[in-house]
Amino acid sequence: MARVTLQQLGELVRRQRGSRGIREAAREVGVSSATLSRIERGNLPDLETFAKICRWLDIDPAEVLGVPTDRSAGTEGPGELVATAHFKAGQTTSPELAKALADLILAAQRMLQRQPS
Repeated sequence: MARVTLQQLGELVRRQRGSRGIREAAREVGVSSATLSRIERGNLPDLETFAKICRWLDIDPAEVLGVPTDRSAGTEGPGELVATAHFKAGQTTSPELAKALADLILAAQRMLQRQPS
């Protein structure tokens, strides 16, 4: 399967929702209908919403962000450590900034996993 990009997220949400109403799908995802509608129109979600959508779509957030994962090293996958970012209403996050934030969060997660308990 070809890698899914952030720019394709809205289309994937639209396809997954199918003929169901936006409110029903939003309840399934765990977000507001307004948020889901914005994402379908191409706006990028905050990290918490992004994680919910990836779970709903059954896709790996790291793959969407183009972040290499090393499953063979025994490290836990995305979702083991939950990161949340809050942005001011109306603020748009560029795909470059979203990827940089994701890289930073995943690097921090890897560092925490390497520390002895």
